[in-house]
Amino acid sequence: MFAKTILHIDMDAFFAAVEVHDHPELKGKPVVIGSPPDKRGVVSTCSYEARKFGIHSAMPSRTAYKLCPHAVFLPPNMKRYQEASDQIMGIFRHFTPLVEPLSSDEAFLDVTGARYLFGDGPAIARKIKTAVLEETGLTCSVGVASNMFLAKIASDLNKPDGLTVVPVSEKLIAAFLAPLPVKRMWGAGKKIQAILEAHHIFTIGDLQTVAPEKLAAWVGENSSAFFRRLAFGLDERELTMDSEEKSISNEITFDEDQRDAKAVEAALLDLADKVGTRLRRAGFYAATAQIKLRWKDFSTITRQRRLDPPCCDDITLRETALELFRKESLHSAVRLIGFGVTGLRRTADAPQLDLFQSPGQQTSTRREQLSRAVDRIRSRFGRKSIQRGSNLNEN
Repeated sequence: MFAKTILHIDMDAFFAAVEVHDHPELKGKPVVIGSPPDKRGVVSTCSYEARKFGIHSAMPSRTAYKLCPHAVFLPPNMKRYQEASDQIMGIFRHFTPLVEPLSSDEAFLDVTGARYLFGDGPAIARKIKTAVLEETGLTCSVGVASNMFLAKIASDLNKPDGLTVVPVSEKLIAAFLAPLPVKRMWGAGKKIQAILEAHHIFTIGDLQTVAPEKLAAWVGENSSAFFRRLAFGLDERELTMDSEEKSISNEITFDEDQRDAKAVEAALLDLADKVGTRLRRAGFYAATAQIKLRWKDFSTITRQRRLDPPCCDDITLRETALELFRKESLHSAVRLIGFGVTGLRRTADAPQLDLFQSPGQQTSTRREQLSRAVDRIRSRFGRKSIQRGSNLNEN
């Protein structure tokens, strides 16, 4: 029986690459996808030519312009990117049905059972890279390994247009990981990195030599066991082929830092309405609501609350959004406000209005019915045909 073979495939500078493909005159130029440099907003992604100037995703567009004034700034064309993504995922599924998309431009593939048709892991990776290039004109980088963790690390080592194969023996895997910085490991955020660096642990190889009891004292028992397994390349997770959305969210960056709480609340309520509309269109109920606040100094917080019962109506979402926001002190101007929901499911706990529902469940059902009625009106007459009042206490 063959050992498991996992590919992680990551498109190279995806949004920017699509734009260059569609507009060949951009080839070789620094291309930045995101907000224009004269507006508030950030870089979504950029070409490798732009990265040479220090530009990267999530950087303020104004900063990117200062680093490279001659860069070409383009707004995102999400419809076009989704078309390209659908085409690419279709190519992946030609080689195996076991595909777990992580985003529009990357996915895990389990090709263990495909070797009888297409060859071993590296051979399949080369065939996929060729097919993607021929059919879309785009390049991708691929990691080939025995598990998801190793494949993900490998795909990032030789970008762009790379192919990295991780050895299969335990000794060679440990040697492969040893020189890499600890930040390459899943879950090793800045906080964990700072703790490890304080104890002179900078690489995965350093982590491999630490006594388990010492590591547990530094990061806790559970984290210690997790990081030690990763340090030796151990990862037993299986691909998840659930393609349904796991969260729905919207956010807005203000043109100018906003100190007026009422203005921020108005934007937040509009975001909650948009999320509610998307929830109902997708046929989901949400179990958790969350707000995101980014202050003018770019520090960011998130706050969330469980929704019981799960809901999809605008009224509950708006109430929850305001409740979470008003618990925070507006100690600084707000740069960005966001609202989202997670814990998506296809049914609420009590979807039908009947004599056996609790008062709370009846309220939830009536609110959902009202929200869906508003959807129908807006679908027929336009979004502005009906506006919501500020009173959120309708039942």
